Amino acid sequence: GLLDTVRDKLVDEAGVAFVDAHGKARATIMANTSGKGRQTLTSEYEIMRGDLVRILHDATKDDTEYVFGKSVDGFEQDEHKVVAHFSDGSSGEYDLLVGADGQGSRIRRAILPEGFDPYWRVGIHMAYWFVPRIASDSNIRDTYMIPGGRQIMRRSHNPAETQAYFVIREESEEASAIHRAPVERQHDFWASRFHDAGWQTERFIEGMKNSPFFYSQEIVQVRTDTWSKGRVVLAGDAAHCPSPYSGMGVSGGLVGAHVLGGEINRLPGDLPTALANYDRALRPFVNEIQGEVNPHLLRLGMPMTQRAIDAFRAVTALACFLHVPDLAAHFSKGDRGGNWQLPESPAPTGTV
Repeated sequence: GLLDTVRDKLVDEAGVAFVDAHGKARATIMANTSGKGRQTLTSEYEIMRGDLVRILHDATKDDTEYVFGKSVDGFEQDEHKVVAHFSDGSSGEYDLLVGADGQGSRIRRAILPEGFDPYWRVGIHMAYWFVPRIASDSNIRDTYMIPGGRQIMRRSHNPAETQAYFVIREESEEASAIHRAPVERQHDFWASRFHDAGWQTERFIEGMKNSPFFYSQEIVQVRTDTWSKGRVVLAGDAAHCPSPYSGMGVSGGLVGAHVLGGEINRLPGDLPTALANYDRALRPFVNEIQGEVNPHLLRLGMPMTQRAIDAFRAVTALACFLHVPDLAAHFSKGDRGGNWQLPESPAPTGTV
């Protein structure tokens, strides 16, 4: 399998520290590396999405045709085929179109009723980018809280780069709309919200302007009763984004792909039934991992006042001193998704 290859690319993240304006750790929760129970705020299997994508690509490129640099602009279908129209003006005829185009999926928009809003919002927004790594960037993820429901995180994933995250509690129309604005306006928005935050904010804002990688998003879950229509099916975040705070976005996408492929292999000549079975088999798992995200707990982790921040740090420090996170992780069930079991995939019996 690919497990050894994945292990070679794991991010060395030993734990999560809650730091003050001077960068001093006030509480640190270490990763659960015991092999038992649930992970803590970080995991021994942290991997960059880009690294995982490259691993999957390299493992499948010899028997899969990959086309980069174009996207699906539209499609039409009948009971026998689906015709996809691409951004470069070309078209193609296929048996099945899988919309795996993320939480902002255009393919999902095309199969859902007009005006339907699939987003379950938690009132939190996030931006992240890469900056050059410096000597003080350790393998502990730093979390810095600022009054006004703001948070900065720093984590390092390789010897040359560090990731910077700005997170804010805000339910304004401006915050929801900024993610669709030009990148320069997004930079201005995030700089204006954090310019007075202290700690390493100046370094991160300066790095944001020059970073080739920048992403701004509203933290949402995608919730819809419709995962397929005819010969078009949704997968991954396009179907059931659980939000970054679930820690299950990539895992959920991989599990969903396994189930989808298995159901198609099981009934290669009956696509409507296969897609219905995909929905029936996977939805209990999705409901479970989405239900674990509690907006009230998320807001507790993003206090509005300095007094509340001080209280949070003090309680967290006491919990760490008493090894509460370690004990909670050790005695919690390691599997996510409740009692749901991953279905076995049958061997391929034909083609769709």
